[in-house]
Amino acid sequence: MKPFIDPDEIWDYINNTKADKKRVREVIQASLNKKRLSLEETAVLLNATDPELIEEIKEGARQLKEKVYGERIVLFAPLYVGDLCTNNCQYCGFRSTNKDVKRITLSSDDLINETLALIDQGHKRLILVYGEHPKYSAEFIAETVRIVYSVKHDKGEIRRVNINAAPFDIPGFRTVKDAGIGTFQIFQETYHEPTYAKVHLGGVKRNYEWRLTALDRAQEAGIDDVGIGALFGLYDWRFEVMGLVRHVNHFEAVYNVGPHTISFPRIQNALSLNIDRDHLVTDEEFVRLVAILRLAVPYTGMILTAREPAHTRDQVLRFGVSQIDGGTNLELGGYSKGKKEGDQDLSMEQFQINDTRSLNEIMDELIRTGYIPSFCTACYRLGRTGEHFMEFSVPGFIKRFCSPNALLTLAEYLEDYAPAETKEAGYKLIDQKINELAKTNKVESLKEKLSQVRTGKRDLYF
Repeated sequence: MKPFIDPDEIWDYINNTKADKKRVREVIQASLNKKRLSLEETAVLLNATDPELIEEIKEGARQLKEKVYGERIVLFAPLYVGDLCTNNCQYCGFRSTNKDVKRITLSSDDLINETLALIDQGHKRLILVYGEHPKYSAEFIAETVRIVYSVKHDKGEIRRVNINAAPFDIPGFRTVKDAGIGTFQIFQETYHEPTYAKVHLGGVKRNYEWRLTALDRAQEAGIDDVGIGALFGLYDWRFEVMGLVRHVNHFEAVYNVGPHTISFPRIQNALSLNIDRDHLVTDEEFVRLVAILRLAVPYTGMILTAREPAHTRDQVLRFGVSQIDGGTNLELGGYSKGKKEGDQDLSMEQFQINDTRSLNEIMDELIRTGYIPSFCTACYRLGRTGEHFMEFSVPGFIKRFCSPNALLTLAEYLEDYAPAETKEAGYKLIDQKINELAKTNKVESLKEKLSQVRTGKRDLYF
């Protein structure tokens, strides 16, 4: 069977698609009408180099994000469970040939302590991260998920556990699904197969096709909430954007559902990093590719991580990002150690993070700039995933659910974890947003639920 990633097709679109002003503006408008862009239309945006058109692309992405997602930004935290790995990936500090990394797998007690520390920050959503190693079987991952869900402290708990782990066969994915996971993320890293072979020098991950088809097996196992991504800096960023869009096409054609999230991390410093730097992505290119991805796939959540410094994150948020991490610590066991902000030990981390702000610092910044920080898990817990999620999100109706639910989870945070100044600013934002929602039929019910949150009730949602 011919692979759905055809490099000749992708390069033909990149090299032979015109990007005059009229055509670029037509494509932007098509996206603003919530049309999923084709490869040809995506290539039009990639080939727009006129500064005026680039600004119009960014503005289009900003408008689209507001139309579909409103001002909400979903918050989560990554929790590394183990760094044992049999792969030899040249961009990763955990690669098997790196003798300087400290190999650790959290015990059950360690995992409970890490989860408690994250709950005490105010987190409700985690992504568990694992190396690729026989020890991290589907059964092992399922058990770690159940442990995290079991931890309760005061009024806090983790309500959604996503997974970033190695691919499984279909029975393995079913085992993980049965633990009640949210999204299963697998990043292709690079869609360019020769580059893939160049940077993956050993281990199961060296098999390009096994990884490329991994989330197909997840879908066959019943996991309809999946996340894709590329590691920008390994190959030409335009090719990777097209690869991501082509991957989306594949999911829609075969499973009638697109990915729940797209991630676009850039290569960052790691212990004994061993890659060439011919394709590193500049800040300007990074902003462009985020805006283009937003326009290309209007309904999909877009994740921006703490790999990026605060000033870059603050800028890129405007152009389509809907999820970020906060209070991030990549060190194995690092959350419960209470390490000082910015204190990183790359011998115990996969890569260097560049936004070391605490969760509350990020919450406070979001609130004061008009965003609604959200820990909402309602869609996942009500079964609004996969095709059902598409029914709501593709036309833009998801905003009707997300904004009220975001305000409810923000109120929980303000009551249980926020310092006084953040709490005051947060309730001013809630009052402002209630006034903006006054024309909807949910506002009176929302006010009632917010009142219940203030009197101690938790986990209320639409």
